[in-house]
Amino acid sequence: MSQKVSVLFVCLGNICRSPTAHGIFEKLVEQHDLQDHIEIDSAGTGDWHIGKSPDGRAQIYAQKRGYDLSHLRARQIAPSDFADFDYILAMDAQNLADIQLMQPEGYSGHISLFLDFLQSGQGQEVPDPYYGGDQGFELVLDMVEQASSNLLDHIVARHINTDH
Repeated sequence: MSQKVSVLFVCLGNICRSPTAHGIFEKLVEQHDLQDHIEIDSAGTGDWHIGKSPDGRAQIYAQKRGYDLSHLRARQIAPSDFADFDYILAMDAQNLADIQLMQPEGYSGHISLFLDFLQSGQGQEVPDPYYGGDQGFELVLDMVEQASSNLLDHIVARHINTDH
């Protein structure tokens, strides 16, 4: 039996992009019956929204596609996350830079942009839909769904023994 693999999604406020990724990846993991193998969380680099639910628009658009974000609450990334998470995935370059500044010496996990898991997404950012219109939330969902599927394939291939 393989040990649990842990994934942390990080954006700025932890109310739009990272909880969307959290909710989508959580449902994907459940659909593949891998909850015993993969732990998921999300956080923000900023502290403005700690304890708050995801943005209402993010919840509405996620719900339209069958994802429930209502149980999630915003938190700020902490130094302990580097001990607790194998994968720390940033939604944009500024989040990535902030994470790398916090990264302790000797961290052996994977830190990258989340969309690096898209074949065409190297260096690509998940745009922040907070100040934009409704189409921004749809775009985030499209990008996150694709990258989540690839991330799950990556984790299963490298960490999870599916032989019973």
